[in-house]
Amino acid sequence: MSEAVVGILGLLCIVAIVVTLFQSRTQPAIAFIVYPAILGLILVLAGRHSFDDLAAMIKAGFNSTGPTAALFVFSVLYFGIMTDAGMFDVIIGKLMKLVGDNVIGVTVMTTVIALIGHLDGGGASTFCIVVPAMLPVYQRMHMRKTTLLRVSVLAMGVLNLMPWAGPTMRAASVLGIEAGSLWRTLLPVQLFGIVLALAHAVLAGVQEKARGAGLNGKLAQAEGTITIADAEVPAADNSDLARPKLFLFNVALTLAVIVMLIWDVFPSYFPFMLGVAVALFVNYGFTAKMHKKIINLHAGPALMMCSTLMGAAVLMGILTSSMGADGKVISAKVMELPADALPSVVRCLAGLVSSVLPAALGQHLPLVIGVLSVPLALAFDTDSYFYGMLPVVISIGQAFGVQALPIAIAMVVCRNCATFISPMVPATLLGTGLAEVDIKDHIKSSFLYVWVFSILCMIFAAIIGIMPI
Repeated sequence: MSEAVVGILGLLCIVAIVVTLFQSRTQPAIAFIVYPAILGLILVLAGRHSFDDLAAMIKAGFNSTGPTAALFVFSVLYFGIMTDAGMFDVIIGKLMKLVGDNVIGVTVMTTVIALIGHLDGGGASTFCIVVPAMLPVYQRMHMRKTTLLRVSVLAMGVLNLMPWAGPTMRAASVLGIEAGSLWRTLLPVQLFGIVLALAHAVLAGVQEKARGAGLNGKLAQAEGTITIADAEVPAADNSDLARPKLFLFNVALTLAVIVMLIWDVFPSYFPFMLGVAVALFVNYGFTAKMHKKIINLHAGPALMMCSTLMGAAVLMGILTSSMGADGKVISAKVMELPADALPSVVRCLAGLVSSVLPAALGQHLPLVIGVLSVPLALAFDTDSYFYGMLPVVISIGQAFGVQALPIAIAMVVCRNCATFISPMVPATLLGTGLAEVDIKDHIKSSFLYVWVFSILCMIFAAIIGIMPI
């Protein structure tokens, strides 16, 4: 089976997943399992891989997503416990007092929190900071949860250009330069993107206000008038699980968890594991029955999120794993495959995409690949995109006399904008799970905005001379 055919089959698999999710035919976890499994079976029957190869690829997918699965489970449990204890009710009351009935203020505040929270470059940790803090506010204000995610992911995409963030580091390693050097080139675009993200937040607020959002907006009046004073009353004070006297402790514990995440010494899931244990003992005593009750309250969402990631592990394993001649899986992080290795499905897809680009567009390759970056982000995980596709595109550009740096800049800038709408990025699944939004609804709500956002950033880069026109 030729690499072109493998690439086409990979594209069909991804399209099938997207269409199935958009038509609400099944849950993401099932789609992530079924279609890649069918693709894997076809590859085995065609003689490209053996069943042992397929098993090794799936195991590799689980090895890469296992830590994130633990993060999913314990982050859901932790924030669930904090909600039960009433910590967020007090915080929401303060936020509501700050923004009042200002819907635009809420969206701008969300962007600012996302910008600050993503300084560490970690998508999962940023979602864990932004979504639990702002989701109750959006619900009180009758604002759409998809707007919360869209505002957040655009701000996160801009901050993802930092030199310690994954995409910039990966692109710099392909170019053979320091990440800091590449970031200094991208800095004007990043500053422009921050301004654009704040402008989008204002636009999103205007849109929400127009549809009747707000404490006393049309949507609130339809359900009975809600006053600011009502919104400030902690709803959980009458619950037997509320612990208002432990508010300061719970805030301190949450800050400690966030600091441990940013510190990045321990695995990302450990701060939440430790936080869950401490929160249970301090808030609900040394009682196994009570601990079991609390955990059971949040077991459903945790299981749903974890199952989605387990399905994504199958998807990632089959689509992104290359196989060496010795039968061992080669990670997507490896830029140059041995001559006798079988490239992964997404590497074949990258080669296919590059081969079908018209020769007439060769001189404008950075702009072409920049425009295509957002749609391609739905099909490629970050490693495959930068380690698999970027070297291929650079080699094509060299044939037309196009330097590697402009191509890398186009792919980094535009791909970053779309990082957190891609179902191939585990943090995206965490964000949608925390916000209680289907991945298809998140993509529908954000895709066009993200695409326009990325093109505007690319145009700005061309205007200031970073990219050739």
